[in-house]
This record gives sequence, C-alpha cells and structure tokens, in this order.
Amino acid sequence: MRTSTERQSGTAEPRPGTSPPQSDTSAPRPRRRAGDLPVAMVFLLPAAVGFAVFYLWPALRTAYLSFTDYSLLAPPEWAGLDNYRRLLGDRLFWNALKVTVEYVVVNIGVQTIAALGLAVLMHRLTRSGLIRGVLLLPYLVANVVVALIWYTMLDAQLGIVNQALEWIGLDPVAFFGETSTAIPTIALVNVWRHVGYTALLIFAGLQAIPKTVYEAAATDGASEARMFWRITLPLLRPVLALVLVLTVIGSFQIFDTVAVTTKGGPINATRVIYYYIYEQAFQRFNFGYAAAVCVALFAILAGLALLQLKLLRAGDSDLD
Repeated sequence: MRTSTERQSGTAEPRPGTSPPQSDTSAPRPRRRAGDLPVAMVFLLPAAVGFAVFYLWPALRTAYLSFTDYSLLAPPEWAGLDNYRRLLGDRLFWNALKVTVEYVVVNIGVQTIAALGLAVLMHRLTRSGLIRGVLLLPYLVANVVVALIWYTMLDAQLGIVNQALEWIGLDPVAFFGETSTAIPTIALVNVWRHVGYTALLIFAGLQAIPKTVYEAAATDGASEARMFWRITLPLLRPVLALVLVLTVIGSFQIFDTVAVTTKGGPINATRVIYYYIYEQAFQRFNFGYAAAVCVALFAILAGLALLQLKLLRAGDSDLD
C-alpha cells in the first residue's frame, strides 16, 4: 500500500523487476528535407565548375607538363625527372627563391606590425566607418597602377621624393635602381597598398574579443600595453595565424610590381620566383621547365602553410 505522502504527491515506488520511468530530455532533431541536396548542388555548381576549369585542370596540366619537354611549338615529349634535376642545379632558380624570401620577410614583417597597430588603434579609440574606408582605398587601386605611381614618385631624377630629399640637403636615391634598395622598395610599396586590408581583417578578429575581458583588466589596474600583450595578442592568435598564411602565400606570388618597374634587375636583384617562371615560359618557351618550377613552388607554399598553422595553433582559441 502507498503511504499518505505517496498518495499526496502522486508518486509511488517502482514495482520489483521494473525500471523507473525516464523522461525524454533530448531535443528533437531537425529533419532534413529530401529536396535540400539537389538545391544545394545547384548553388554549388557554378563555383565547382569555376574551380575545376580555372584551378584544378590547370594544376593537373602543369603537373603533367613538369615531366615533359614542351616549347609550345611542338607536342610535349616525356622527359621524366629531367626538369627537376635541372632545377636542383639551377643557380638562377635558387637566387630567385632567395630574392623572393627577402621580399616576403620585409613585406610580411612591416605589413603585419603596421596592420596590427592600426587595427588595435581603431578598436580601442574609434570605430568610424569613414576611417575604415580610407584605409581600404589603396587596396582598391590596381597593383599595376600603384606600382607605376610609386615608380614615378621615386624616380632618381624627376621623382618628387628625391626632390624633397634634395631640398633638405640629402643626396638622391635610386630606390628601384640599386641592388640594396630595390627589393625593400618594392616590398614597402606593396605594404602601402595592402596594409589597410590586412588591418581590417585583424580588426574583425578584435571585435570577437568580449569587452568584459578588457573591463575586468582595467578594473584590476592593467595598462593598455599590458592588456595588449596579455589579452589582445593571445586571444587574437587564430586570426593572426589565418592572416599570416594568406599574406605569406600572397607575397610569394609577387609579379606585377616587378614586371612594370625593375623587370628583374638590377643584376637579378629583383628577379622573384614568379618573374622567373614568366621568363622561362613566355620568353624562352621552356614550358616544361617552368611547370616544374611551379610544382616546386606549390610544394614550398603548402609546406609553409602547414608549418604556420601548426606552430601558431590556428585551430585553438583561448576564448574557449
């Protein structure tokens, strides 16, 4: 028999050999409609076709041509690993790779530090849409136009920059004409164009950091510098990892600025890897060897991207 308490509460002990009733607390799962997959495939089809035509097929074709002797004037002839053996002993290839690395170091170093500073200033001081638009303006100008404008401004004889140097008593500098200044000049020109876009990417990551973290640190008496090193940088690590991967890959692809200014000179000082590939393919018609250099560059960039993601722990976030 049930006790008076059990009768009042409406509950009773379970009978021997039976399990107590369990409440279903799991939320109902949304059902996938049968027509979702065809609709999704329709929307993905244009992008898939574009990827296959403009990326996948050229990549596969390049990989094949890297094993051939192909001059565009005759059908490709299978050459095996000859192009790769030639590449290992090609001093111009290694010099082009060295020049490209120098450019990447200067460009990424200056661009990342400047973009991070601009993003933090926007985040901590102002979030004006006008300022963000002004920062993005250089990125909206074609890279060839930017290169020609700076090439004219930095001209050793008629450039406005060298005229200003003469006014203050300094000797003119051949920014694009000396081996010691050509690559840093090209790198800084591209920093000027891309720094605003990179700053906006970092600024978007800063907006994901909760304000309460900064408020708590300010309550504890932390200075702006301490909050930057202890809060901003650690919580911004995934975004910085993504930005570094994108900018490093983009920097290795530098071509147009070199093509319209120095054309690889003076004395191979600015012959970057992309310009070397262009020379081999479209000036010397060594398409097979140029394809081998492309494959080598792809392997280098893939390895660098994986190394960056692993070292910077791009998949981990301190916000969790």
